[in-house]
Amino acid sequence: MRTRSLIPELMDDPKLSEDRLQAALKDVTLVNRFLGGQQITIDGIKHFTNKFPQKRYSIVDLGCGDGAMLRKIADFARKNKFDFQLLGLDLNAKSIALAKSKSANYSEIEYFQKNILQLNKDTFSCDIITSTLTMHHFTDVEIQTFLMQFLSISKLGVVINDLQRSRVAYVLFKAFSVVFMKTHIARHDGLISIKRAFTKNELLTFTQKLPLESYKLKWRWAFRYLWILEKQQ
Repeated sequence: MRTRSLIPELMDDPKLSEDRLQAALKDVTLVNRFLGGQQITIDGIKHFTNKFPQKRYSIVDLGCGDGAMLRKIADFARKNKFDFQLLGLDLNAKSIALAKSKSANYSEIEYFQKNILQLNKDTFSCDIITSTLTMHHFTDVEIQTFLMQFLSISKLGVVINDLQRSRVAYVLFKAFSVVFMKTHIARHDGLISIKRAFTKNELLTFTQKLPLESYKLKWRWAFRYLWILEKQQ
C-alpha cells in the first residue's frame, strides 16, 4: 500500500460481455448507494451551486459507467428545482448502451462514448465536471494531464469522488464484498481499486501543480476523498 498499484481491473477489459459488465456495475452501484458514496459527489456539486448561483448548470460526468451517478444528480436537481443539463462520457461503448437504457426517463441526461483524455477546450466546455471512482483507473502522469484539461474546459471547477488507499479499507472491503457483492468481477475490482487509490499527500501533490482559485480535500466515509477544485476565474 506504500505506492499505487497499476494492476488493471477486469471491468476495464473491452472484451468483457455486456451481461457480466451489467452485473458487476449493479454490484458497484448497490455498494456505492449503501455506503453513501453517491452523496459525496452531490455534496461537491452543492459547493458550486451555493457559491455560484445561476439559472442553469451544465454538468459532465466523466467515466459515467451505467449512469447511476448522473441519475442520482438528476434526482437531486428535480427535488431541489435546479435546471441541470447533464452529460455522461465513457470510453466503454457497452457502458454507454447500459446508461442510455437505464436513463430512458431522464430527458435531461445525454450519453456519449468518448476518451476523456481527448477532451479539448476549443471544442468542449461545461460549468462543472464530476468524476466518481474514475480517477484511480489512470496513471499519475495521465491524472496530471486530465486534471489540467478538466480545469481548462470547466467554467467553475471539478468535483472528484475517489478512494483512499489503506490497509484497513482493503481488509474491510474484502469482508464486506463476500457478504454483499454477488459477482467475482466486482469483488476483484473493488480490491484492485483500493490498491490503485490515493493517500491524502498524493492528492495534495497533484493540487500543488494546478492553477486553482481554491480547493477542498475532505475524507469521507467509507474511505473516500471529496476533492473540490475551484478554477481561477
